[in-house]
Amino acid sequence: MPKTYVTRRVHFNAAHRLHNPQKSDEWNRETFGKCNLPNWHGHNYVVEVTVCGTPDTETGYVIDLGHLRKIIEEKILNVCDHRNLNLDVPFLRGIIPSTENLAIAFWQQLENTIPSGTLYAVKVFETERNMAEYRGE
Repeated sequence: MPKTYVTRRVHFNAAHRLHNPQKSDEWNRETFGKCNLPNWHGHNYVVEVTVCGTPDTETGYVIDLGHLRKIIEEKILNVCDHRNLNLDVPFLRGIIPSTENLAIAFWQQLENTIPSGTLYAVKVFETERNMAEYRGE
């Protein structure tokens, strides 16, 4: 059966700070630059969630994108939007909230919640030029 890849794009706004507490302040400033500002900085994130599967013969859907939107809202947006990713998001505690780590963490929040098809990829755009993608490897 042919497989199709469907993607839902969402966005949220949040603050974060890239900082490794195991390293010196100097190391953090040199490594992360402006992303290490002690009073945080923010981004307008875009997240794309892709599900792969064979379209259902009755609906033509791999997954109902409205249902996928609700899952993403519950698991990611309601928890992260207008929050400090370092301080306010329980599933990010102890994780440096880089774009790469966000893609992995969002995958982990979604992976067991997809009712049809298979979670294929999570992309997180920190800016329109900077993006990380995770495929569950």
